[in-house]
Amino acid sequence: MTALDNTRTVAVVGAGTMGQGIAQVALLAGHRVLLHDAAPGRAVAAVDGVGGRLDRLVAKGRLTPDGHKAALARLGAAREPAELAGAGLVVEAVVEDLAVKQRLFADLEETVAADCLLATNTSSLSVTAVAGSLRRPGRLVGMHFFNPAPLMPLVEVVAGAASDPAAVATAHATAAAWGKTPVRCTDTPGFVVNRVARPFYAEALRVYEERAADPATVDALLTGSGGFAMGPFALMDLIGQDVNEAVTRSVWEAFFRDPKFTPSLAQRRLVESGRLGRKTGRGWFPYEGGAGGSGGTGGEPVPEPHTAEPALPPRFVAVRGDLGPARALAALAEEAGVEVRRDEARGDAVRGDEVRGDVARNGEDAGAGPWRGREPGALVLPSGTPLRLADAGPHRAPVVSFDLALDYRTADRIGIAPSPGVHAAAVEEATGLFQAMGKEVSVIRDVPGMVVARTVAMLVDLAVDAVAREVASPEDIDTAMRLGVNYPLGPLAWGEALSAPYVCALLENLHAWYPTGRYAPCPELRRRAYARTGGVIS
Repeated sequence: MTALDNTRTVAVVGAGTMGQGIAQVALLAGHRVLLHDAAPGRAVAAVDGVGGRLDRLVAKGRLTPDGHKAALARLGAAREPAELAGAGLVVEAVVEDLAVKQRLFADLEETVAADCLLATNTSSLSVTAVAGSLRRPGRLVGMHFFNPAPLMPLVEVVAGAASDPAAVATAHATAAAWGKTPVRCTDTPGFVVNRVARPFYAEALRVYEERAADPATVDALLTGSGGFAMGPFALMDLIGQDVNEAVTRSVWEAFFRDPKFTPSLAQRRLVESGRLGRKTGRGWFPYEGGAGGSGGTGGEPVPEPHTAEPALPPRFVAVRGDLGPARALAALAEEAGVEVRRDEARGDAVRGDEVRGDVARNGEDAGAGPWRGREPGALVLPSGTPLRLADAGPHRAPVVSFDLALDYRTADRIGIAPSPGVHAAAVEEATGLFQAMGKEVSVIRDVPGMVVARTVAMLVDLAVDAVAREVASPEDIDTAMRLGVNYPLGPLAWGEALSAPYVCALLENLHAWYPTGRYAPCPELRRRAYARTGGVIS
């Protein structure tokens, strides 16, 4: 299917920031663009706003003077809906209210030609429901742009239950012709990005609510170790606590209160207090003037992440078993001048029950599944304490857990968590080891899955579930998460790198600690884990 010809007019209804951004994208793709808004005078003001954006592009050398002049000649304001009659595509970017959108499209259906494609930019409402009142719902699709639309490359092209495949294909081709990277998805709550991304915020909030780490430390671990561009608490402040919580609550309600999407009480209290983030000057962190400044309000200091004091590295570490995703640590320790002993640990250094990946379950079924009996690897410290990749502590025997990293070589911060009973000397040894590798170290409370590991495991689980439910293709899901929320790696690719058995075992153990259903691995992830380990699904 070919894209909408650029000789056809594109109308944008809703002249706010998003509407102006979409208008700019279509305008620079060569279309004539009409902006319309129900508020008197707003469409005219929006035309001036888009003109100002084009002026800045010329000043930066990104648009030629001739291109600027031609674009302005194609841009106009429609004061009445009747002026949109000749449009080949109408993109709606009005308030997120189902009744408002339904009325708008019902009116447009009476105005535009039969071949006009209708698109909603909704981020949280059902495309199917938006089209539900139309006589011809097949010509309405979702085209979810991300803010700021001129800069963000991703567009989610959403097929409602009644959308014609030809309409979806045209919208997809048009977005691509406009220089965007479109991904196709079905009409599911949150589409791809807002569905799969929920754990990035939810797990950070859960760790905070358990007082395992403060917001600054959680953010530092997810950026410095996890490789994310921005930590979840800073990102929630940027988005707006009210907006972010509303999306979470919308997805939760749309999934009939599935525990995987449960909102946070801590965030609810922040919203109720009016601490909405940068726009109010205070959210999880303080900001100057409520306009996105970086300093504290009224002299309030900006919180710093917990960073351990310098410690001496251990004389040696002994490698016990397979370190799995953390295999690089043995080489990094050697490069840091720490002797690495392979299979030379004292016989009493690590007992089998200390390094098993089992969770205390008051029974013999701990670690149930195809990975039963597998011992996760460990770096054994001179004190005899195992230093082990986060699985799902707390643990029955002394162990120091360390968090997952996207790349242990390039990570600049590592989180560690001593279990109850670990001597201070062992914490010093672990801290010194990672510091010798050039990492800053944050010591957090012994919480199941720590910070990065549990976050990534949940992102992988929701992405795998989306594939199984045919929400989108695996390629489109990873593309959406990389381009829509700037993840360092698509969650499906990340899951492959970690292995399905590791992710599934981590979630199983988390589910044992929190038996609410939130952490229960989706069926498809279980299948992949069994397939990798030769297990049999019962």
